[in-house]
Amino acid sequence: MHHKTIIQGRVEFGNEKTYEKARRMFVTRAENYYKNDILFEVEEIFFEEDYHMFIPRFVKQVYDKAYKNTSALLEYIVQFGVSGEMNLWLLDEGKILHFRNLQPDSDKAAVQSYIKGKSLSDKKGKEEEALISLNKAIEKYDRHAQAYERRARVNFMLKKDHDALRDYNKSIGLDPDNPYAYFGKGEVHIKREEFQEATEAIGLAIKKSVALQAIHWKARKLKGKIHIMLKEYKKAQFELKLFTNRKFPEDHPMLPHKNDAFFDYGIALMELEEFDDAVAAFESSLDLDAADGKKVNPKRLRFRGIAKHKAGKNGFKKDIKEAADLGDKEAAKLLKALA
Repeated sequence: MHHKTIIQGRVEFGNEKTYEKARRMFVTRAENYYKNDILFEVEEIFFEEDYHMFIPRFVKQVYDKAYKNTSALLEYIVQFGVSGEMNLWLLDEGKILHFRNLQPDSDKAAVQSYIKGKSLSDKKGKEEEALISLNKAIEKYDRHAQAYERRARVNFMLKKDHDALRDYNKSIGLDPDNPYAYFGKGEVHIKREEFQEATEAIGLAIKKSVALQAIHWKARKLKGKIHIMLKEYKKAQFELKLFTNRKFPEDHPMLPHKNDAFFDYGIALMELEEFDDAVAAFESSLDLDAADGKKVNPKRLRFRGIAKHKAGKNGFKKDIKEAADLGDKEAAKLLKALA
């Protein structure tokens, strides 16, 4: 049976000996285990320069068996690696039938130090310990793009913006297809109020990821917000419309952010004088807040009231008054002006 598949990623083997072993095992297993019923020829994805395996975005309708064979073979080969990852999806009309994220998990010192550092970096208060482990990973293999990216994130959390930007640039230089490094770089630029540079970095995070990844939508949402900061409302509308129209599954990490995205979308629409659509966006934002059990956000009420007023709809005073009663000072000023 045919299904759409997407495969992309890069794995570094670290040295010529390991690279040659991985390459040889790829050929041997492809021939003996899978009778060459796989999706790639060895010369298409193995590169002696820097000793790595690289699959740029591969999108094709393939037989399920060929996908499964390729997935199993890549899972085996990735374990020869010292850094990197491979992502594989099998899809049926957009529904994910199978997904694999393959990363080295061997007993190599660089691999284990990175795994430990990555785990510690997700725990509050463990940032310094995370840095020690990530430093060890980089000392063992100084081309470890993922370790640089994760160290950059920890440095950013520790407010070491200069170090974070340096590490993000280093990571991108080693692996120019890692969307997480571009996203993190964009966050540093935002903090430094370098919004044009942030837009470029976040745009590359979108380009280097696929719509099946949470980072893709996280980047689109943030890019929309940056465009609002830059008063580029048409561009903001484009990004936020894509985000708000996306039907995320219930367990998707970006689903809880839809209420905020609808609010930003409404701001962009207001500036573009598309007031009816702005009202609908603000209403969606408030409805999602209510569905999540959140308290009524007075700022969102105020903006819905303003949008209703500009759209010539009834009920705008009620929204603004309610916002004022909830403590929104701007709404209180508006209410006086309307009176």
